[in-house]
Amino acid sequence: MLTLYYAPNTCALASHIALEQAGADYRAVRVDFARNEQRSPEYLKLNPKGRVPALVSDRGVLTETPAILQYVAQTHPAAALAPLDDAFALAQLNAFNSYLCSTVHVAHAHMRRGYRWVDDEAAMAAMKQKVPQNMADCFALIERDHLQGPWVLGERYSIADPYLFTIAQWLAGDGVDIERFPKVAAHHRRMQADAAVMRVLAVAQAPA
Repeated sequence: MLTLYYAPNTCALASHIALEQAGADYRAVRVDFARNEQRSPEYLKLNPKGRVPALVSDRGVLTETPAILQYVAQTHPAAALAPLDDAFALAQLNAFNSYLCSTVHVAHAHMRRGYRWVDDEAAMAAMKQKVPQNMADCFALIERDHLQGPWVLGERYSIADPYLFTIAQWLAGDGVDIERFPKVAAHHRRMQADAAVMRVLAVAQAPA
């Protein structure tokens, strides 16, 4: 059995949804950030980065959302969550997921975790002010160039879709109206209506 360590309102939601949609044999363990459990000795032994998600498999621990998503897709090929038979399409998917991980997530993190980059309070405040513009710019690019519709890869659903859904969840808190991006907003509503997504949200967003 796989074990996913997650926290509410984090990027771990994407992996959680993928596991559920893949029909994986897994359990989800909540890490309480309010109690700083991600910095506990027990959790740091599991994931020295002190972040989520972390996926424990029989071969070891995986971290980083793009890696976990591809692992889920490759170990559950019957679920058809990635174009494993098409090298170019798979590379396109990984390029999109890498953009979400390395650029969009980082732009979002400047709102609440500026301390990762600077110590100066004024610099942190300036970073926060820039977040709405940066996130809007990222999603304008996604809307125009990457969301082929109805799914990220067009007619084929993939692990890129729960990842996009997860990060789009953060837009309101970042001061960006998702309705500015009609294709992204329609994608978000489509994901919210999915039965597996609803099951995961009921668990992942439940009060502690």
